[in-house]
Amino acid sequence: MPVLISAVLFLVVVGALIDIITKQDGQVKHLPKLVWIFLVIFLPLIGSILWFTIGREYNAPVDRGTFADLRRRPSPAPAPAPRQAAYDMRPARTTEEELAELDREIEFHNEQARIERLEAELEKRRKESE
Repeated sequence: MPVLISAVLFLVVVGALIDIITKQDGQVKHLPKLVWIFLVIFLPLIGSILWFTIGREYNAPVDRGTFADLRRRPSPAPAPAPRQAAYDMRPARTTEEELAELDREIEFHNEQARIERLEAELEKRRKESE
């Protein structure tokens, strides 16, 4: 009988150590992983019990529904998108066309910023001359 208790305790300690080592840091609560490892090694029974009760983060239970629950049935396939007419099919723009459009947009915004700076400077000169 003492051999069985020792074997069970050994398996619990080994299981706790493996569980601690394989958990990510975000899944370990209250103490750093290294402290949990030392706790389980130096206080095998108490450390293992504490680890499995308060040290690890368990995943939230997933609601899988009950037997014959409508939520478990696969949803019907989505309806296919309506086909476009052949004359409405436009080829995709090339990378060069997109880059040219972006260059034109940058140039436009730079010009707008320049106009705003000139207007602010003009307004400042008008106030100074008054």
